[in-house]
Amino acid sequence: MFSKILIANRGEIGVRVIKTCKRMGVKTAIVYSEADADSLAVEMADEAVFIGGAPASESYLVQDKIIDAVRKTGAEAVHPGFGFLSENPVFARRLEEEKITFIGPNPFAIESMGDKITSKEFAAKAGVSTVPGHMGLIEETEEAVRISGEIGYPVMIKASAGGGGKGIRVAYDDAEVREGFPAVKAEAKTAFGDDRVFIEKFILSPRHVEIQVLGDKHGNAIHLFERECSIQRRNQKVIEEAPSPLLDEETRMKMGAQAVALAKAVNYDSAGTVEFVASGVDKSFYFLEMNTRLQVEHPVTEMITGVDLVEQMLRVASGEKLAIAQDDLSINGWAVESRVYAEDPYRNFLPSIGRLKRYIPPVEGEATGAPGVVRVDSGVREGDEISMFYDPMISKLVTHGKTRDEAIDTQLAAMDRYHIEGIQDNMPFVTAVYEQERFRSGDITTAYIKDEFPDGFNGVEPTAEQTLILTASAAHVHGVYSARAALTSGRLSPPETVREDWVVILDKSHYPIKLRFAEGRSEIEIEGKVHVLETEWKPGTHLLEGTLDGKPFAVKFADRTEGYLFRHRGVALRALVCTPRSAELHAKLPEKEAADLSKLIMSPMPGLVVSMDVELGQEVKSGEAVCVVEAMKMQNIIRAEADGVVKAINVGAGDSVAADEIMVEFE
Repeated sequence: MFSKILIANRGEIGVRVIKTCKRMGVKTAIVYSEADADSLAVEMADEAVFIGGAPASESYLVQDKIIDAVRKTGAEAVHPGFGFLSENPVFARRLEEEKITFIGPNPFAIESMGDKITSKEFAAKAGVSTVPGHMGLIEETEEAVRISGEIGYPVMIKASAGGGGKGIRVAYDDAEVREGFPAVKAEAKTAFGDDRVFIEKFILSPRHVEIQVLGDKHGNAIHLFERECSIQRRNQKVIEEAPSPLLDEETRMKMGAQAVALAKAVNYDSAGTVEFVASGVDKSFYFLEMNTRLQVEHPVTEMITGVDLVEQMLRVASGEKLAIAQDDLSINGWAVESRVYAEDPYRNFLPSIGRLKRYIPPVEGEATGAPGVVRVDSGVREGDEISMFYDPMISKLVTHGKTRDEAIDTQLAAMDRYHIEGIQDNMPFVTAVYEQERFRSGDITTAYIKDEFPDGFNGVEPTAEQTLILTASAAHVHGVYSARAALTSGRLSPPETVREDWVVILDKSHYPIKLRFAEGRSEIEIEGKVHVLETEWKPGTHLLEGTLDGKPFAVKFADRTEGYLFRHRGVALRALVCTPRSAELHAKLPEKEAADLSKLIMSPMPGLVVSMDVELGQEVKSGEAVCVVEAMKMQNIIRAEADGVVKAINVGAGDSVAADEIMVEFE
């Protein structure tokens, strides 16, 4: 085994590799950029080497700097993590030439699987199912009918030069091909000036299912079952789970055997993933691609198999034979993983950059308020800055249970206790997905988010249970503050406070209550029924955790100038607790009119202005590009929402902007 390795990565995966190395007694060195100088990974590693500016092109992607860091530290091997240089065959080959071990697959495997055409050729030769199709030129309609029949319906007729949803038809029989084929050719000619058309199998209810494989340098290869990663947004995975709710044992074994056959065909000698698209209708599956690295979602596989994949990568790279045989492996329970992103789901998931003013992840191990186990893979701590230069993932929250429902319930309980302030995170959206009946049923596809949230995410309406939790929480918090106010004002405070006529206002709904409050306990009568809330919550803490009628709960809390703000899963509500008279007056207050922002162009997120595309005095039409703002590897074109003439430009290319900062003003 190596005595020291260098980690050519950052953040969460850097921390993840360090944890396994510490357990194995392997020393670690890590490289870092200007933006990561004070990172958790740098703090945890035995050594750290500065390699350049914050942009990855100046640091993590510069091969010479990585190799120089290996020489400086005396490391024997490089773990690339994921992203950056992890799937770069040129880098793997350079390390080989420099007599430095690459903790990953051989360059031939990386190169073969990195090319989509070559990988499909290898897959076909290895007996792996590939999407049936005809990529050659099709001239005549009847030829298209014959080919479609050979492929098997339904089929997708696609313009070769297509894009933007144009030049596509799905046909379920010969008649629809006869109608659709000439239409696609004509549309392709008009839209792209190219009428070439190809036909491939259309996968009904497509799902993303992938197989984890592991190979060594002695010709051995195994699979560690599957993961389902169908919950995606813009091809970015959001929720992953293992095993898949779609597969039966027969399909699982077939898919696993094919993945192993492909791994052996390229002498695969590390951890890798073979990705398939599977039909939710008939469980047919077809090869998509192979990822020749450790996947972000590897923890769910580790949770159901008990195998540390990072450890196996190190052992294989050092020349050891796999100590695990296929028959040694079995699926234990269920695991789900949520990617906690620094993005604002209420603003179409735009990146959210800034300092983590508060960062309190749930406690790892046995879950609070649920029967499963919690694991948090994170690369940040309270006070850290979420940078605009890298991807927006804050952490991965992983939960394990005996069943899928148990794993999901544990995930929800853990998210209730995951507290982040200073930036917006995507947890309200993710919890909303977990609570949907369709997700619970396992009826998911890669189009799930698009289908279920066609207009984006604007929060969810509270359920009856959530309304009860928030009403009781608001009553108890107000009881605490009332008792404290009585003490500080010099009035004697009785051991318990009884108020017969409070009203809790949640948003615009009024809930008359009776409150009997004592330190750590409230009895709240709502609609004639008494509920008991018990908690150790104290003012100044931002998580109200306890039991309501004996059932554990947790809500996120913030004190506001007027009332309190409570957040529970996808629900965020402002709460007021007042007398009936005050509640009556409050109901009569006119609603504030929204400010007129039509003459302002404001940055929708913090980021860097890449270009300013207008000038003073310029006439701008609605929909015209005004500027481009970049954050977290994502460029956003900011467009005018109305016609106007530019009156002022407050920022320029290269400037940093905050969310809602006014960039351009119109006359």
